[in-house]
Amino acid sequence: MKQTKYVAVLLVALFVLPMSVFAADYPQVVKDMVGAAKKAVPAVTFDEFKAGMEDPSIWIVDVREPAEYEAGHIKGAINIPRGLIEFKIWSKVGYPDKTNMDQKMYLYCKSGGRCALAAKSLRDLGFTQVYRTDIELKKWLEMGNELVK
Repeated sequence: MKQTKYVAVLLVALFVLPMSVFAADYPQVVKDMVGAAKKAVPAVTFDEFKAGMEDPSIWIVDVREPAEYEAGHIKGAINIPRGLIEFKIWSKVGYPDKTNMDQKMYLYCKSGGRCALAAKSLRDLGFTQVYRTDIELKKWLEMGNELVK
């Protein structure tokens, strides 16, 4: 019984709390920061994103938290959380020997804010082919697409 209670609390922490955090209304300064990031980083269209999924030279990067990714992600996506992307990207792009600053990446998240901020960070680091998406996962599913685990 005690173990079941802990599992229930863990599930709430992993799934309900992240959803409530992202549904919250934020101060204007946060909205401005996301808006500026969206203006600074080009977005790919839905069709470009879908085509990128079929192109092995383009990375589809899910910048959500690991628990969100594990609950369901876009097929072929790699998970590099937004909060760690400035640190974890280097091992993916061949640093220090053959660092590929031109690796093409399409970033996504649940609703577009985190991927815009993460894409801007990568652009600020010198990556040249980083793009954000405004594809909301809810709409992704409504359009008949799937998530994989």
